[in-house]
Amino acid sequence: MSGKAPPPPPPPPPPPRLIKLVLLLQSRPSMTAAELAAELEVSERTVARDALALSEAGVPVYADRGRAGGYRLVGGYRTRLTGLARGEAEALFLSGLPGALRDMGLEDAASAARLKVSAALLPSLRDAPRTAAQRFHLDAPGWYQEPATPELLPALAEAVWDDRCARVRYRRGDGTEVERELRPYGLVLKAGVWYACAWTDGSFRTYRVDRFTAVAVGGEGFERDPGFDLPAFWSARSREFARSLLRAEAVLLLTEEGARRLPYATDREAAEEALAAGTAEADGRLRVTLRVENEEVAFAQLLGLGPEAEVTAPAALRERFAEAARGFGRLYR
Repeated sequence: MSGKAPPPPPPPPPPPRLIKLVLLLQSRPSMTAAELAAELEVSERTVARDALALSEAGVPVYADRGRAGGYRLVGGYRTRLTGLARGEAEALFLSGLPGALRDMGLEDAASAARLKVSAALLPSLRDAPRTAAQRFHLDAPGWYQEPATPELLPALAEAVWDDRCARVRYRRGDGTEVERELRPYGLVLKAGVWYACAWTDGSFRTYRVDRFTAVAVGGEGFERDPGFDLPAFWSARSREFARSLLRAEAVLLLTEEGARRLPYATDREAAEEALAAGTAEADGRLRVTLRVENEEVAFAQLLGLGPEAEVTAPAALRERFAEAARGFGRLYR
């Protein structure tokens, strides 16, 4: 039996705020107390206390006095606390979606990851994140709508990140609610609406997150299918959904201008299929059969083509356009 005393336990890690303060000072020449307080979301008095604590711990934080003063690291000090945690590394890949990160509760992880990357860069490259952010930005929500964050999104995001099963209650389109045991594989933000892609009852399915009325994340994990590709799954499911809506047909006579504008007025894929199969008429127009969702949607979409498109069938849709034309005639007579 050895008489050696056991080694002392390692010192506890510094609080996350102190780490962030060091990384901020390492990524910039100097920062004022007000700038640090804003970044750390604390008071300037707390910044002063934190700087003192770092100095006492051996981190050379120097305070410049006066109106133009601030805090800086002395002597080219470099912290070794730049290794990314797994959650931070994953969040970094979503850093172009600040709103999405905030909705999923990952904003702090992404902020810490960006600081660590900035701190590891050469001084000549430290402005790269800022300059890139001023040149490229992804705005996911669609125009003319104010996207709402689903209340249960953070809980679902937790299950997605940790590969854990979730017991959910879901409100269908007809208002009825069902309970499901899900294996949440991924989340998709489409035009401001969140969707969950999950495995349940032997197949992958898609759910609108704002229709979940309860989400309970369990302790049971699941093994992900290595062949599952979220972008490919979403692309295929989106096409299937769009095509499933097109249950009716409309026959049109299009001018050259009408043919050019048709893909911008209705479903692009359906329009391109119709144009490719169209036949030329004696008067130079193109006769096409276009798949549409229903008469109401077709009327709203094709009305914008004006005289560049004539509806010949179905008869009810043609009469609707004729009535609209008579109304325009009376209005602008």
